[in-house]
Amino acid sequence: MSTLSLPERFDHTFHKAFTDSYTKILAQVTGQTITLDFGKVIYLDSAALGMMVLLNKRAKEKGCSLEIANAKGTALDVLKIANFDKLITIR
Repeated sequence: MSTLSLPERFDHTFHKAFTDSYTKILAQVTGQTITLDFGKVIYLDSAALGMMVLLNKRAKEKGCSLEIANAKGTALDVLKIANFDKLITIR
């Protein structure tokens, strides 16, 4: 399993770092679970949701699954309102 830790503000400013991080992970793994650690996230925007959709698509192409861990408060509310619990496992 590989884990990506996310910042307090998961928004468009984190795009390059997020893409670089998951590209490295996907180059090294096949058929594993990639965990997005939301433990620090207090804010996310639509760009963050889009980045996660794209990562989910690329992960599936590599036979990997995606999960979200430690989401709470407003961040968890946003994920549920956007129906991400139907797309990605939230634990």
